[in-house]
Amino acid sequence: MGRAGKAIKQALTTYGISQNQLAAAMGVGHANVSRWVNEVRDPGGETILEIREALGQINPAAAEEFIGLYLEQPRNEEY
Repeated sequence: MGRAGKAIKQALTTYGISQNQLAAAMGVGHANVSRWVNEVRDPGGETILEIREALGQINPAAAEEFIGLYLEQPRNEEY
């Protein structure tokens, strides 16, 4: 667990977006966003796209950063 949570947290921090703002843009409860950010739960594939869309409504650059961080290959993994 964690890749999505770390990416969300970084994008929110970098662009000054609150968890409440993201939750409101997504139409979900703050608790859901908190679980993702704190790496208690990972969002599913469709939810990743919904996060990107919601961030894009708030700040398109935040959405791009989120996806870039989420898709980034960890340094210790090789293919």
